[in-house]
Amino acid sequence: MSAHLVEIVITGHLGRSLTAALDAYDVRTREDGTTSITGLLEDQSELRALLGVLDDLHIEVVSVNRVAPA
Repeated sequence: MSAHLVEIVITGHLGRSLTAALDAYDVRTREDGTTSITGLLEDQSELRALLGVLDDLHIEVVSVNRVAPA
């Protein structure tokens, strides 16, 4: 996998400290009770690492989507 813009949608909203820890990503809360985490991931290992952090924190991932560059 080469670098791709990816959006990860999670259930719930993140606190300030976790949002600050994800400063390399665009974190946006949604009105439907989910949060979107969007950013450029260099390779599959970076994606797995981010998903692993969310799993370790017991944060439910709703979807992982490749986003077309604007």
